[in-house]
Amino acid sequence: MDKFVAFMEKHFIPVASKIGAQRHLVAIRDSFMVSMPLMILGALAVMINNLPIPGFQELMNSIFGGESWKGFGAAAWNGTFAILSVLIAFLLAYHLANGYRKDGVSAGVISLGSFFALGGALGMSSNGLFIAIIVGIISTEIFVRLSGNEKLIIKMPDGVPPAVAKAFASLLPAMITISAFALVAAIFAAFGVDDIVGSFYTVVQEPFMGLANSYPSALLLAFITPFLWFFGLHGANMVDPLMQTINAPAIEANVNAIAAGHSAPFIVNKPFFDSFVNLGGTGATLGLLLAIYLVGRKNKPYMVVTNLSIAPGVFNINEPTMFGLPIVLNPIMFIPFILTPMVLVRLFVNKD
Repeated sequence: MDKFVAFMEKHFIPVASKIGAQRHLVAIRDSFMVSMPLMILGALAVMINNLPIPGFQELMNSIFGGESWKGFGAAAWNGTFAILSVLIAFLLAYHLANGYRKDGVSAGVISLGSFFALGGALGMSSNGLFIAIIVGIISTEIFVRLSGNEKLIIKMPDGVPPAVAKAFASLLPAMITISAFALVAAIFAAFGVDDIVGSFYTVVQEPFMGLANSYPSALLLAFITPFLWFFGLHGANMVDPLMQTINAPAIEANVNAIAAGHSAPFIVNKPFFDSFVNLGGTGATLGLLLAIYLVGRKNKPYMVVTNLSIAPGVFNINEPTMFGLPIVLNPIMFIPFILTPMVLVRLFVNKD
């Protein structure tokens, strides 16, 4: 085990650390973290509108004299899931531009313009999420490079207000960037593809969501996150940028299916992992803390860490456990820490 740990520290951890700090992945992760409260609100609103408790719908209808009470949930959905791709297009460009130490707000606005130029009006919900991510990254990369070209910067006299000077400085880069996406949309339209977002969703995004919803994918996710954590790398932060591109459309598809009276089609998503696999955090460490309370009370160092870790562990926050016991680089903990999430996936995910 010592040789294995030494090998991983030398060859694996440096590469994984660079990947985890990669600015595009960090921007994707931060964008979804900002939008997470909206997704939670949207899901709760639809859940309340379609709560499967016998008599609930009839009770609410009798109180409000009809189904007018469902207007709140519909309005909440319009302000959350219905504009998710628009939010991500802006937030991703904003965070990525900040990573380059450029004007994040200008980059976000340009990304929005580029997204709608490419047909984003037909895919403002999570259906356009992949396109929003692609546009956010590419438009920001173009804008950052063009704004670094002095020949494209319109310089205003010293007496001009800073806000006006800043707007004119980004004028030509913005025009070129948005025009490039408008040209791409025109080329696709010339070949008969009027709905780029819808076509991309059907051809790429929907099959990818189905693939990610499989039992092997769930096992892989259950393995790789604690595996990274064992070596001191924040596995969730490294995996989340990829997972979020799948999670948001999958969650909305589940919400829509439940609203229509059907079962949720995409089980393997972040809410599933948080509720059934990562009990207490990565590695299901809440069970470990309870086991220490039951049979490890004579180990005073473990009890001190457990007392400090149990409260955050209830909310799936387990950094105190990871570094306090510790689990990180602890060969005794390695096998149960890796296998427990995979066993939970086997219990809760249909193998077929």
